[in-house]
Parts: sequence; structure tokens; C-alpha cells
Amino acid sequence: MPIRVAVVDDQTLVRQGILSLLSLTDEVTVVGEAGDGDEALELLGGTDVDVLLLDLRMPRRDGLATLEALAELGSDVPVLVLTTFDDDELVLRALRAGAKGYLLKDVTLDQLVDAIGTLAGGGTLLQPGLTDRLFRAAAARAGTVTGIERPESLTARELDVLRLAAAGYSNAEIGTALHLAAGTVKNHLSSVFAKLGVRDRTRAVLRALDLGLLEGGDR
Repeated sequence: MPIRVAVVDDQTLVRQGILSLLSLTDEVTVVGEAGDGDEALELLGGTDVDVLLLDLRMPRRDGLATLEALAELGSDVPVLVLTTFDDDELVLRALRAGAKGYLLKDVTLDQLVDAIGTLAGGGTLLQPGLTDRLFRAAAARAGTVTGIERPESLTARELDVLRLAAAGYSNAEIGTALHLAAGTVKNHLSSVFAKLGVRDRTRAVLRALDLGLLEGGDR
């Protein structure tokens, strides 16, 4: 069954362009569109959506305010931020507000569809080109990601998995790199989440940066 996607972008031409591109693949089906956050919330109230593509800079209710509203409503629809803005502060604020993925609009259709599939499958995703800058930005804001104050130490293998996750690798790619089964990678990540007191890989990476756990590792 195709992944049900809704697109939220205030620029009509851009939104229609994204819709047209997504119509070229059988992997997703567009079930709705909106021009701002208020329209997006109304749309989600009456439409089954698997992944929401969300711009950040919009009139009335912008992307960040929309993410915050979705969190307050207890929405479990994964949000992929798709924007032209690669400002470090915006990336961090969007992730902390609940975004599961962050891509710039210069990605290819294949990259976009892959990202949608990742989020629909319960994963998280950051565009690799943003990763190093995010490391620096998060490190400069140490202590801003909540979690267990003094977590149990991560094993060497858990740190290996976390470093690759931080670099944007999928579970399958981590497994290939470390010669582990995908299920084993998932188990390691679940253990990392539990030890750090977080619920997904994005917050695990940010929390690990706050704690200095990734310093000196390969990025």
C-alpha cells in the first residue's frame, strides 16, 4: 500500500511542484495539501496521513508552531521538515519540537521518497550535509536536551552504532558497516535510548552530544 503523504507549504508553485514529483512514484500517494499550519491541523483532523511534509517559514501558524501544536494534540504522525532554510537554530528547534526528519528542498525525488519511507517505517532522518554543523550547534547549546542526568555507560558497540546513526546511516547501513544483523542494530539503539532516557535516534544523538559521548569518534 502506498504511503499516504500530505504537503504543507505556503508557496503554491513550490507545493504543486512537490505534488507533481510525488505523483511520479508508486511508493507514495498524496492525500492532502495545505498552505499553512492552521490548514494543516484542519487537514490532519479529518484525513489519515502517514507522513507530513512541512515547510518552516509560513504565514499565520508557521512550521515550528505547527510542530508544537501537533505535540500538544498528541499526534503520532511523523513530520518531515522540507525547507530551503538550513539555519542551525531552526534545525535544532524543529527537532526538539518533534520533527522526525529534516531535508532541504534541493534533494532529489529518490532522496525525498527514501526519507518518506524511513519516517513511515518509524525511523528518523537528517540530511547528511547538515550533520557536522548540527554537531557544532548542539555542542554549543549543551544541556538543552532532556534525558537521564547520569545515564548508564554505553558499551563500545553501542557507541559505534550511535556514531553511525549520528552520521545519518540507516539501520541497514549500520548493520553492513559493523557486520551486524538489522535486528541487532535495532536492539543496540533501543538500549541506547533506554540508557539516555530518550525516545528516538535524533534525541539520542543530541543527548549524547550534550554529554560529550561522541567526542573523538568518527563523524
